[in-house]
Amino acid sequence: MVFGDQLLDSSFFGILGLLIGSFLNVVIYRLPKMMERQWAVECAEINGNTADPAEPFNLMIPRSKCPHCGHQIQWYENIPVLSHLALRGKCSACKAPISLRYSLVEIATGVLFFVSIWHWGVSSTGFAWCVFSAFLLALALIDWDTTLLPDDLTLPLLWLGLIAATMQWIPTSLQSSLWGAVAGYLSLWSVYWLFKIVTGKEGMGYGDFKLLAALGAWFGWQALIPIILISSVLGAIIGVTMKFTSGLRDGGYIPFGPFLAGAGLAALLWGPRALMQVIGL
Repeated sequence: MVFGDQLLDSSFFGILGLLIGSFLNVVIYRLPKMMERQWAVECAEINGNTADPAEPFNLMIPRSKCPHCGHQIQWYENIPVLSHLALRGKCSACKAPISLRYSLVEIATGVLFFVSIWHWGVSSTGFAWCVFSAFLLALALIDWDTTLLPDDLTLPLLWLGLIAATMQWIPTSLQSSLWGAVAGYLSLWSVYWLFKIVTGKEGMGYGDFKLLAALGAWFGWQALIPIILISSVLGAIIGVTMKFTSGLRDGGYIPFGPFLAGAGLAALLWGPRALMQVIGL
């Protein structure tokens, strides 16, 4: 019965993860555009102008629609994974292809929720890691698409890590969490300034500092070395592959945030100690 209850609980949260993943797709697409709109308003105000009025645009409004023909997505066309299969990956109106990534995000979120509850049970710890994984997925894909790591996500993730450590929801002491946040931020901040002084260029953004600080808050300062090393190796492998396949963007850059997030998810799935053993620490 214990195994059956564990499977039932994990499956329920896996399904919940599919639904959350559907919402994450909205966040990934809309949050950067909301930021751009806000920047336009602020720039207009600085210049003493008034920004042109715009239709409401946030995480809830307007309803989702096909980017090709404007067909408004109905609720039954927005069921995670199932709708994509039923529609055969095409818009019901214009038959334009629907990106498979939407379903992959939903599946990834469902899997991470399932694993979190399977490992930690229906508990504060299980809930905490579900929230953590959802934030990381959203941040990784936003950064990959736009090279932005929004404060609206990185800072709450940082504070949630400190709160979770304080409340003993995660196996990280408050002291380790606090110093993990400090060391995570300062380590990349130092690399940023050293690189800028030597080359005169900016090698990364402040969002990367905040993301690593958040990972330090969740896993403790001890996990920072394997997280940085693994993210660097992942970035190097992907970067070299994209260079030889002509997949690099203009300027030859790739964002670092997705690889930090990937290392963070690896630490969630296998644990920081296992990662340290992999790299010989």
